[in-house]
Amino acid sequence: MPHNITLYTDGAASGNPGPGGFGVVLLSGPHRKEIAQGYRHTTNNRMELLAVITGLEALKTEGCNVTVYTDSRYVADAIEKGWLFAWEKKNFAGKKNPDLWKRFLQVYRKHKVKFIWVKGHASIPENERCDFLAVQASQSRVLSEDEGYERE
Repeated sequence: MPHNITLYTDGAASGNPGPGGFGVVLLSGPHRKEIAQGYRHTTNNRMELLAVITGLEALKTEGCNVTVYTDSRYVADAIEKGWLFAWEKKNFAGKKNPDLWKRFLQVYRKHKVKFIWVKGHASIPENERCDFLAVQASQSRVLSEDEGYERE
């Protein structure tokens, strides 16, 4: 029987581009995992997408039923409205973040994923927690390099 997973995700970047980070809260039955990472130079959209990717990559088994709650229209609409699959057919020509979209598709196709857009800063506890984690990660003294962004 497939596992039912809930992912809450958020990304943040100050300056956009500038320092950024993402936060993930992964829920599965009684289990909870939080993941956060900061980057020295990135964009908000990259952090929103990387949060989803990281959450999906953290799943230990394939074939999970995953509900992703995100306050990113960029991410939710790209999948739910089918834009991503049109971009893929054109090899992401003219689109931003092709490195992350390709990585997303690899992990997305291992599960049954549904996206639900939620309003940011609307007192949804897990979304607020993700925002806190993302901002905290972006302000860390040790920030990673967002190689995909810095190569663009």
